[in-house]
Amino acid sequence: MQITTFNPLIITEDPEPTIQLFEELGFERHHAKSGIGINGITDVRMKNADGFYVDVAQGSGNWTMIRMNVRDFDEAIKFLLDHGFRRARHEAAKDDIETESSKIAIMVSPSGYILSVSEHIRKN
Repeated sequence: MQITTFNPLIITEDPEPTIQLFEELGFERHHAKSGIGINGITDVRMKNADGFYVDVAQGSGNWTMIRMNVRDFDEAIKFLLDHGFRRARHEAAKDDIETESSKIAIMVSPSGYILSVSEHIRKN
């Protein structure tokens, strides 16, 4: 399984204070994606000068998870399921999410940590 990025993802009902905090830590808004999933989440990807990323998303509740981008979504999901992960049961995340540019699944480990697994859909 090829992992292309691996970084924190913070979901919060009020993202601006968190975004401002990371800006004060030297992160800049890299890009934003809106309308993700059934709740229309907006995700702001931030990057600092050393190449570290953090995503801050506006959504229901307050969650911290790890974002893991992969080259092959199905392979990654199978790998995680084979290692005891399960799909999240939260209403906003219980089904895989597909947009024009990505596929996303929220997976929960046997010990309880959460991975947001995504594959960017590449245009030829």
